[in-house]
Amino acid sequence: MTVHEGTRVERIRSGEITTDRGTVRAGTVIRALEGYTAELAGHRRDLAPIYSLMIVTEPLAEDFRQRVGLARRETFTDERRLVIYGQRTADDRLAFGGRGAPYHFGSRIRPEHDRVPAVFEALRRTVTELFGINPLIAYQWGGPLSVPRDWMPSVGLRDGIGWAGGYVGDGVAAANLAGRTLADPILGRDSDLTALPWVGHRSRRWEPEPARWLGINVGLRATALLDALDRRRPT
Repeated sequence: MTVHEGTRVERIRSGEITTDRGTVRAGTVIRALEGYTAELAGHRRDLAPIYSLMIVTEPLAEDFRQRVGLARRETFTDERRLVIYGQRTADDRLAFGGRGAPYHFGSRIRPEHDRVPAVFEALRRTVTELFGINPLIAYQWGGPLSVPRDWMPSVGLRDGIGWAGGYVGDGVAAANLAGRTLADPILGRDSDLTALPWVGHRSRRWEPEPARWLGINVGLRATALLDALDRRRPT
């Protein structure tokens, strides 16, 4: 297999990919661009790119993992609606991420959207809230997730074009399953994997702008507000 880095795909058709450096032909074309799907011609409304950001602390004291129950590098989240997630790394840092960055008009994806200081600070405060520490932050970054209109990931193959995606941040496990699932229809096989409910599923397309920008960002702000109100209620 040859990987051509730095080659921009401009359009996909059955059996053909048009790039900025020429045309590639293949029996099967797979679209698996996740959050970057919106940059492909004709697919701007298929999956909304919504950003998730992360921080990583400097190495923490050795007793931290024992005190908070992360001795085996367990992953963790909590019950808030605006998702957070974290894990202790192999070198005793805390990797911690979450949503909260805005959706950008027209499904725009830009390098500067990867870094939102207010969201990074909110993540740091949440670490303090959860674990009673005020850590130094070593790294921070972000990137776009792909969100289908019904939040349902899907895989499928039709007329020589396959697709996989819409994982809403759960792609580490889901992408592995998607690859194994797509292998069967590409090879003409029926299996237990091809009978899964996400195979062939088609989500509604997102609304045109400005309705898409307004609806997603109102939803994000409302979710954050509800989470804040929950934390203020006495337990």
